[in-house]
Amino acid sequence: MLSDLIKEVCEAVIAHEAELTALDSAIGDGDHGLNMKRGFSELLAKSDELAGQEVGAALKAAGMTLVMKVGGASGPLYGSLFMSLGKELAGKTEIDQSVIAEALAVAQAAVMARGKSQPGQKTMLDVIAPVQQKLAEGAALTDVAAAALAAAEATAPIQALKGRASFLGERSIGHVDPGARSSAVITEAACRVLERSG
Repeated sequence: MLSDLIKEVCEAVIAHEAELTALDSAIGDGDHGLNMKRGFSELLAKSDELAGQEVGAALKAAGMTLVMKVGGASGPLYGSLFMSLGKELAGKTEIDQSVIAEALAVAQAAVMARGKSQPGQKTMLDVIAPVQQKLAEGAALTDVAAAALAAAEATAPIQALKGRASFLGERSIGHVDPGARSSAVITEAACRVLERSG
């Protein structure tokens, strides 16, 4: 299952490179798609090696790879997310939805600290926060994925308060945040694999 999870998440991010680049071109540096593709292509190349590790160790290793390969602001943020998840899930033999929800709450706090940001500021946190809440509520994974996609779309009317997009002021309104969108892509792919594995 871990092998499928890594591969499908990586393939989903890579497949959305053009969309993420277009979103970031509107309100950022225009490099989010390329940076994410570079990082997740590296993870895909390491997928068999990662899948042979315990879940916590695999997530921590993935996070370190993303810090080094993604670059920009997204590398440290996604790196913090994955490394924190790995730390929380390390040594866990029973990983159910409630355990993932608890781990994601800690990982969300790590991203907030790293980015000095809060949900509602047009960032990836606007997807992570509702996903964590849905998981904690025990929602069906299809509903978790739907919430992630809807949350990313809901960043469009928000004025950016963090990152390069914040320099645009009101001109950032009307555009989906690229980090929120990539978080939704990752969530949707992960939920699909977890749903399939039961």
